[in-house]
Formats: sequence, structure tokens, C-alpha cells
Amino acid sequence: MPDIVNTEQAQAWNGPEGIHWARNQDRWNAVNEGFDEPLLDAAALTGTHRVLDLGCGSGQTTRRAALHVPRGSALGLDLSGPMLAEARARAEREGIANVSFVRGDAQAYPFEPGAFDAAISRFGVMFYADPVAAFGNVGRALRPGGRLAFVCPADAALNGGVAALASLRGLLPFGDLGRPGLPGMFSLASRDRIHDVLTAAGFTAVTVDQAEAPGTWGRDAEDAADFLLGTGPGHHLLRQADAPTRERARHALAEHLRAHEAADGTVRLPSTSWLVTAVGPAAPSAPGL
Repeated sequence: MPDIVNTEQAQAWNGPEGIHWARNQDRWNAVNEGFDEPLLDAAALTGTHRVLDLGCGSGQTTRRAALHVPRGSALGLDLSGPMLAEARARAEREGIANVSFVRGDAQAYPFEPGAFDAAISRFGVMFYADPVAAFGNVGRALRPGGRLAFVCPADAALNGGVAALASLRGLLPFGDLGRPGLPGMFSLASRDRIHDVLTAAGFTAVTVDQAEAPGTWGRDAEDAADFLLGTGPGHHLLRQADAPTRERARHALAEHLRAHEAADGTVRLPSTSWLVTAVGPAAPSAPGL
């Protein structure tokens, strides 16, 4: 597909990882949707805004943004064909007419200059091979002075799912999942890096605040353990172990998660993220300038 330069991530999100997220979109929304309201509040949307949702996945935040701008529009951009198919189907079922979705790479997508009033993202901006190029391209897509708002993970130790998996260090070869500065979930875990990237991309008035929200990981400890071990990081850990070790790991993780069961049995884990806002360039600039 033209205008895809982040080929490694495109391959990942159109393979097993993207299929997993598409099939489990309701479960992932239950994990992450506690950040939706803070994100949309930070975007300061009005009824006529044109909104760009970066790394929109299966489109929950895009659809919610569209409902905030009834006389405007919301466009979801993502690399993943499987997740975008789910996003389109869900929007059609919900009858949301002012939302659309497109497959593309934020680093190179040929946006019309000044086409959007605001850009948002819920955990979709950490995977850029060249984040300065990506945010620079987004800045040009915003009207002069347009607003950027996104949520990204803070330190890995403050992420409930990662912390739960880390309880298996004695059983599985648990490496460092947080790789600040490299494409991946924790590439923007450093507040200073966020400032540096956005400033280099032409944004101003950058704010980086902590936001906390619990996420629901399963209907009970066993269900949550199976879900966590079926995620990309969990699957990676399990495939390095033999069958008896995998079974011990499942049991140990379920026991760890039992302490987090609510009265109804559901497992809820806290998560701390960065809520970031910034103001786009005062006037569009040509790429590379």
C-alpha cells in the first residue's frame, strides 16, 4: 500500500496482533476506556470540529469523538486492516454517519493541510518509527493553532497488565517490555522525550500530566489470566517455555490476579498514563522545513 513507511509495525498490526485486537475489541475497550473521557475533555472539542483519531484501532474513540461533534466529523487512521474492518462495522451498526476510517501511516499519509481542528489518540502514537516525522505530518494536517491530545503509557511498572505479567519473572523469561525511545508501547514513557518529540515536530504549549484509570481485564481471575497470556507480550513469554511451565505460569498468574477480584469477581487493575496536550504550528509548513 502506498504511503506506508512504518513497515515493521504495519506487518505486526495486520498479522496475529491486529487480528487479536480486532477479535477482542470489547475486552481491550474495557481495559482502556477509563481514559476516554479525560482524553476527549482535553481535546476541547466543539460541535463543528473536524477530528483526526491517530492509531484509532477498532474505533471506539473515533466514534465517541464523532458524537461530540454532531455538525463536524471524525476520521480514524490506523495501519491495521483487521481493526479498521471492525471499526467500520461498529460505526455502521451504531448509525454514526459523521465518522469514517482510512488505512494509513501517520508518518507519511497525504493529509490535506489544515484539514482538522483537533487530533486525538488513545494509546495509538507510541509505535512510530520516526515520531518527529509523524507528529510533524499531523501538525501540518491541523489548522493553524489546532489542538493535539493523546494518552500514552507512563512507566511500565505503573501499567496494571504489565505488572501482573511481571509477577511471573521466576517462571518465564520476562525481559524489559519498556523500551523508551524505540517504537513500542513504552516509547513515550519519558515526559522529557514527549516534550522533545513534540517540540521538534513544531508543537507548542506542551503539557504532560498523569492520568490514572482502572481497567477491567476479565470476569474472574482465571479469565483475566488467560486474556493476559493471550496478548502479544503474554504469548511471547509462553512460547519460550515448555508445556508444564506454561501451565504453572497460568496458575500462578491466576493466583496473583485473585487479589484484584472485585465483589462480582471481575478483575480490575490500575493503570497510570500520560495525558498530553499541545498546540499545533501557527501556520502550515512544508515537509522537512
